[in-house]
Amino acid sequence: MKYVELNIAVADSMQAEILTALLSDYPFEAFAEEEGALKAYILDSDYTECSQEVEQLLLSQDVEFEVIEVVQQNWNAEWESGFEPVEVTGEKPIRIRAPHHSPAEEGVMDVVIAPRMSFGTGHHATTALMSQTIASEGVEGLRGLDMGCGTGVLAIVALKCGAEHMVAVDIDDWACDSCRDSIALSGVAEWVDVRCGSIEQVVAGEQFDFILANINRNILISMMPSFAAALPSGGRLLMSGFLREDVVYIEASAVEQGFEVVNIIEREGWMVVVCKKM
Repeated sequence: MKYVELNIAVADSMQAEILTALLSDYPFEAFAEEEGALKAYILDSDYTECSQEVEQLLLSQDVEFEVIEVVQQNWNAEWESGFEPVEVTGEKPIRIRAPHHSPAEEGVMDVVIAPRMSFGTGHHATTALMSQTIASEGVEGLRGLDMGCGTGVLAIVALKCGAEHMVAVDIDDWACDSCRDSIALSGVAEWVDVRCGSIEQVVAGEQFDFILANINRNILISMMPSFAAALPSGGRLLMSGFLREDVVYIEASAVEQGFEVVNIIEREGWMVVVCKKM
């Protein structure tokens, strides 16, 4: 498979986060932020179909960008060069890192992830937000679903916060392979069932105590009926991957499917919405 890298000049992290959110509506598989640049990765065949729209979007944002062909075997080096550990503060501090980074200090949860061309680390703000929320919500002894798992980072955090079992689902084969690598590196493979496919295919008829979904607004709304069907009364749905202005749409969709919004959290313009099934 051939990939395309968009190397986009950005003024700061906030601009990079906004562009990441905008580009997430297209089939980009990963994002990496470096000093002065945002790198977005997409299959060459997918980019051919959406290149005109994407380039018009970037021009409307008044940013300079370069389109570069990337050979697949260089992906790990590209990813590692742009990824720094995510340090999550709070009552339960967490360090989310790659294998080449130093381990977490004593008393800090150590979460190790592997890339394999999957999304799951680019939204540092939402990764931290979701991890903090998982820790504060309390998932001890519960069974959960990590939908759109990417590297499996949220499933790992949930298990290290005491969850009994996780089902990790992604539609992308590379993401599923990455998740399997990550749960092995983090020592939790025994308690994770990794499945590749859409939510309708892989969790039909199953029930979970909680669902984690760090995706984007449009996909979250499209999956809301499936989320509602997979949760019993009192089950919790934790969603992120969208900006402040998207909350009204997420909230309306959730309420329509029988959820009550119980908490809304913000960090750097990114949001987490926590819902309870009525």
